[in-house]
Amino acid sequence: MVGRFVENLELYGRLSDDDRAAVDALPMTVRRFDAGEDIASEGDAPTQCRLLLSGLAFRHKTLSDGRRQIMTFHVPGEVCDVAGLLLSMDHGVCALTRAEVGFIGHSTMDTLLEKHPRVMRALWRCEMVEAAIAREWMVGMGRRTAYTRIAHLFCEMYARLKAMGLANDNRCRFPVSQTHLSDALGLSVVHTNRVLQQLRADGLLTFKSGELTVHDWPGLKAAGEFDAGYLHLRTPTT
Repeated sequence: MVGRFVENLELYGRLSDDDRAAVDALPMTVRRFDAGEDIASEGDAPTQCRLLLSGLAFRHKTLSDGRRQIMTFHVPGEVCDVAGLLLSMDHGVCALTRAEVGFIGHSTMDTLLEKHPRVMRALWRCEMVEAAIAREWMVGMGRRTAYTRIAHLFCEMYARLKAMGLANDNRCRFPVSQTHLSDALGLSVVHTNRVLQQLRADGLLTFKSGELTVHDWPGLKAAGEFDAGYLHLRTPTT
């Protein structure tokens, strides 16, 4: 069940056979969540880490009037609340699709990290990459055009999913709605729809029924001003 976790960790640091075996042996309780269901809520004081085993999820903050800001998307193999080892939740985590989540006790995770420093470094590197993604999104919302923002997000998600073996033949499942895209990029749904039509008209991609097909990767990267360096992946992306 934790194979994706090992794969994700090894994107950010080399693990020994002993490290892999220790991660594989982690005891956990698995729960299933429907799309739109909260995996973690703002204000929670978690005692367990939430490991996304399958499906997609996203972090978000929701204002009192219901407006929502999505701050990142999670792919399988990622711990959705590493900060919960030290802090209470200052944001929520929601299932984007049907998802399986493994709950691992904090004491168990602490023991793993203490006994396996390579695992600890890889996990904290994952957390630092999430901060790098947040910085990149902030630059996008503050300085990039809507066209560039959306192209950049599709490049990022394609690169991340490809690194996890979840994108093939220039295609990947990314079942977001235009509302999700709008909430992630600070755009109106109408503006988002127009940009998606323009990206398709420019021959860069097709996005239909939750499937992204990239027709021109160099062109999409140029449109999004995308450089995968901030993702710090050990596995290169094309």
